[in-house]
Amino acid sequence: MSLAATPLPDDPIALRVFAQSLQAAMSLRDAEIYEKTLHIEKLKAQLAELRRARFGRSSEHLAQEAGQLELALEELESSEDHRQPSSERLSAAIRREKAERESANRKPLPDHLPRERIEHETACACPKCGSTRLRRIGTDEREVLEYVPSHFKVIVHARAKLSCRDCETVTQAPMPSLPIERGRPGPGLLAHVLVSKYADHLPLYRQSEIYARAGVDLDRSTMAEWVGRMTALLEPLAHAIKAHTCAGEVVHADDTPVPVLDPGRRRTKTGRLWVAVRDERPWGSAVPPSVFYRYAPDRKAEQAEALLRDCRGYLHADAYAGFNRLYEADPITGKARLIEVACWAHARRKIFEVHAATGSHTAMALLKDIGELFMLEQKINGQSPEERLAVRSQYAIPMLDALKADLETALAKIGRKTSLAQAIRYALTNWRALTQYTTDGRLEISNNAAERVIRPLALGRKNWLFAGSDGGGVAAATIYTITQTAKLNGLDPEAYLRDTIARIADYPARRIADLLPWNWAARSQQS
Repeated sequence: MSLAATPLPDDPIALRVFAQSLQAAMSLRDAEIYEKTLHIEKLKAQLAELRRARFGRSSEHLAQEAGQLELALEELESSEDHRQPSSERLSAAIRREKAERESANRKPLPDHLPRERIEHETACACPKCGSTRLRRIGTDEREVLEYVPSHFKVIVHARAKLSCRDCETVTQAPMPSLPIERGRPGPGLLAHVLVSKYADHLPLYRQSEIYARAGVDLDRSTMAEWVGRMTALLEPLAHAIKAHTCAGEVVHADDTPVPVLDPGRRRTKTGRLWVAVRDERPWGSAVPPSVFYRYAPDRKAEQAEALLRDCRGYLHADAYAGFNRLYEADPITGKARLIEVACWAHARRKIFEVHAATGSHTAMALLKDIGELFMLEQKINGQSPEERLAVRSQYAIPMLDALKADLETALAKIGRKTSLAQAIRYALTNWRALTQYTTDGRLEISNNAAERVIRPLALGRKNWLFAGSDGGGVAAATIYTITQTAKLNGLDPEAYLRDTIARIADYPARRIADLLPWNWAARSQQS
């Protein structure tokens, strides 16, 4: 019988107990309604995004112009020979000579790929005279690259039970530890799902459709649960990568917006993925590179401070005011935690935008001067810090002095409210930080190291449109940290994750550094 149909008791104490039970039932009902409302709002937001993607205004398609151009280029290249009139087609001899020349310039196929040899037997008799006296004088071989579709397999763990005839004790081999306890997915499948989603930007619902073609029914929600489990399992490894990143004396940082579902507002909100990079390869260091991502629901200054709280030394970043407190001197030691190193790529971009919009000759001249600074950096890339510093002292500093004079002269000749004046003031206002790279050979002229590891996120946004929640943003940050660090170290992220997922559940926490990508690579080479 429901509470609504229950007769009211006459006793005051019993009535009070009945009222308390009603309050508890209403509280539970309100929680259920709220949960269902959030789910409905989430579905509405998904539907709105799908409709906007299909019926959006033409101006929204401008962001996909580069992708469309690439597709058009592929079509042109694939149909180039068919579009030529028959009279203009190459003769057979010329085409054969061209093919041989291209074949000589081709890269050899990788040695690690398995080879399948097909022997083509010739006729038993000479096609010219009919003689059967034929002898082998050589063999021509040509390698053709073929693709074998990936496939699923089922691994059956069989553990025999043995009973002792003397004491009746039953013994059995222990079941190997699985990434998900009592779960069905193996390490290889979990690694493939993670890499497909976060490295190849393939959403889970598309993966589900692909697997269905192979006759395997994997629901999107099931794989989403796997992603959550793997995020928790791999989180200690992401923290170890963060510790390595912040241990360097030079770090690059940046952030990028991430659309996140916000059911209460019936639309998406803007979260942020912050990134910190340690890459010492430009000055010849053998320290392995690493990148750490951190999700935050906003772009407040405390988020930047949380990202770089453990970092000391130099910080390559843009002129975002949220970093300013990191540059302040400590009241006790008198030293700043981080020294600002501004990005010339940002300063150049602002001037380039003016030139692209107005065709300004002044902007073009400034771009040429800045370009010479970047060309100088290309020549000393990979050299020791001492060599880099010597070249910058001899060449870059005089070039920067001349550039500053040109900027000040140009600013005096143009209107103060023009876009070019704003771009020039940006450079002059941040001049000390922009020239900081000339004081230490370990520093870079730009923050491109951070922008390079943010680029995959920008590509991914075009496919997965938005994150489902703040929790989804945290999961993305964890997996991006691991896969992108593996790629920075020249590893196949799927092979690395396959082995790491198989090991990490039973791995001692104090030895988690053994599973870092560069240590894993060294162990793989030894084995």
